[in-house]
Amino acid sequence: MKASLKGQALLLLAVNGLFVLASALSGTFLNVYLWKSRQDYFMIGWFTLAQQLALGLSFWLAGKWVKEHNKMNALRLGIAVSGLFYMLVLWLGGKAVYYIWPLGCLLGIAIGLFWLAFNIVYFEITDAGNRDYFNGWIGLLGSLTGIIGPWLSGWLISYLHGERGYRIVFIISLCIYACAVVLSFFLKKRKTEGVYRWLEPLKQLQNKQSHWRPATLSLVFQGLREGVFSFLIGLLVYIAAKEESKLGQYMLITSAVSLVSYWAAGKWFKPKFRSAGMLVGSIMLVVVIAPLLWKVTFGTLLIMGIGTSLFIPLYMLPMVSTSFDLMGESKESVGKRVELVVLRELSLMVGRVAGTLIFIAVLSASGSPRTITLLLLGLGVAPVGSWLFLRRVLSHDKERDSA
Repeated sequence: MKASLKGQALLLLAVNGLFVLASALSGTFLNVYLWKSRQDYFMIGWFTLAQQLALGLSFWLAGKWVKEHNKMNALRLGIAVSGLFYMLVLWLGGKAVYYIWPLGCLLGIAIGLFWLAFNIVYFEITDAGNRDYFNGWIGLLGSLTGIIGPWLSGWLISYLHGERGYRIVFIISLCIYACAVVLSFFLKKRKTEGVYRWLEPLKQLQNKQSHWRPATLSLVFQGLREGVFSFLIGLLVYIAAKEESKLGQYMLITSAVSLVSYWAAGKWFKPKFRSAGMLVGSIMLVVVIAPLLWKVTFGTLLIMGIGTSLFIPLYMLPMVSTSFDLMGESKESVGKRVELVVLRELSLMVGRVAGTLIFIAVLSASGSPRTITLLLLGLGVAPVGSWLFLRRVLSHDKERDSA
């Protein structure tokens, strides 16, 4: 990383850390808050689906603003809209369950605006040589906030007995979002270049020689698992333990393991090991679900969570780094980086939406614990599909590095 960019990289990591911390404080218990008002898996599923659709569409629509105007304003607006979302949840209280679609869309827009701008800036201040290292730091920050945020939230909610605790947690998140907005003004305004190509994602998929074709399919499989696991695991932990503090403890333990594993991956996981490492990681992410086949309890969920935290960097680092390496493959692709970030997110959205619709369809037939476990196992195989489609791109990267 160039010396002139070190300060900007640290600032970007700090803004990311604050945003993720605020999201971890409130987001971890958001579905639990809704569940306590109405015990309905379908309601949670539709809320998640609304987020996913709005997130993907906001990436595509806001791409023009980010490429042709001020991407830093998009980042700040994403943080501000996140704060607005939690203000509305505070105002609505238990009535929030009657506004699942508009609330889900609002949260999806907020997340989409932030991560679109963040991913573009992240690409601009990293290169193929330091991307895994930078990703390792992002993973470390995510793990640290995962340790602090949910544990603190769970303790506050339990100590203050429910509704009052949730209100305090949401207010703390609002304050952290405000700090993130202030800090973002110290990030330099990035140069704009070129005209936004609305149909570029489609053109990339039509090009049979493009590495984005297999990469896109691998991202769809990533989203297939991610779309359901992102909301269902935390909810299952709460249902099994019946205490917010237990969910906080679960997140503390799994995030602590993730902290160590991301640190180790950032230090020793080199680009030449990506294919083999991703295969091992993908298989182990399936294996760790096996304890749930015996019984879904806090203990078996914790075993799965620890195993997932231990092996997820082997899977995620190649997925993230390879996508961004493809954006820097040539001068032409660098010029299309906004459109390629949009393509990446749309691919994830397709997978997430498909996974969530599968969840809703399966639960409409049976909502038994056994059915949910088998659903998790079925969707948990998706990372192996990601590796199958991405392995040729990873092999190409290894040959290029050797040369």
